[in-house]
Amino acid sequence: MTSVDAERFRAAASRFATGVTVITALDRGGEVCGMTVNSFVSVSLSPPTVLFLAKPGRTRTAIAASGRYGVNVLPDSAAALSSHFAGRGQARLDLRYESTDGLPRLPDCVAFFACSVVRQIDVGDHAMLVAEVTACDHRDSTPLVFFGSRYHHGAGEPALET
Repeated sequence: MTSVDAERFRAAASRFATGVTVITALDRGGEVCGMTVNSFVSVSLSPPTVLFLAKPGRTRTAIAASGRYGVNVLPDSAAALSSHFAGRGQARLDLRYESTDGLPRLPDCVAFFACSVVRQIDVGDHAMLVAEVTACDHRDSTPLVFFGSRYHHGAGEPALET
């Protein structure tokens, strides 16, 4: 089997538009940690189940210890926040959090999911963390979108009326 060049794969994968989330958790000391993720997926309605792919690091370690995480779907005004949690933030942000079901929540998120891990599957250098949703809510706001390796504002106009 031939292997695809990593840069070619990355370029092709960047053509799939995704929403942008920040995964939040509490470490053993009760400090908030987080990571930017665009691999968030809803899996099942019964029971409500989601997953994301976590790279190694502080947030993944915190989730492994507690078995819980929060998913914050970012609004279109939050590109700087996404960059911060991706480790590319230029300026120090004045971060504040709310709490939902005992998990840290970014106050202006479009949607929030409180999650309890039910399964971990190691895949390459990431772990797929499958979780049942224990609480969730949303507000009407436009999400941040990632496409072509850049942030974009808004979800655009609907393609079809239902």
